[in-house]
Amino acid sequence: MKNTSLIPFLFLVPVLILQVSLIPFLSLNGISPDLVLILLVFYTIRNNQMYGTITGFIFGGISDLVFGTILGSSMIAKTVSGFIAGYFSSENKRDEYLTPINFGLIIFLIGIIDNSIFAFFSSFDLSENFISSLLTNTILKSVYTSVLSILMIIVIPKRRMFE
Repeated sequence: MKNTSLIPFLFLVPVLILQVSLIPFLSLNGISPDLVLILLVFYTIRNNQMYGTITGFIFGGISDLVFGTILGSSMIAKTVSGFIAGYFSSENKRDEYLTPINFGLIIFLIGIIDNSIFAFFSSFDLSENFISSLLTNTILKSVYTSVLSILMIIVIPKRRMFE
């Protein structure tokens, strides 16, 4: 029996390296996708809600340390995101949830939640218009992340997803 519960943590290092080095070049007007969120949601759907919650806590803590954000802001956002993504972790519907369109919609939903919580705890600025901040920090970033996640699900061979 293979222990596959540590595989996401092996993928976290290259994802963080890509997030720090390559993703800033792909940002559009300061809006960039969240590769860590894609990895978290993918492995939460493959496993279960408790796994996603714990993985989100660890991913968020490491992200806070790597990106230099306020310690705990990404941690709480990724923990809640992993918990909510766990509702899409059903053995009967796993194949259906990991289709490109469904996965993109799940990433969009979880991304709005993740980005809203992160923005609330890390960059709450009273001088900025709330609606403008909501649009740029949550919705547009979630759309960008979900489009990238759709492309990633299309590229990953189906047989590799469920190993």
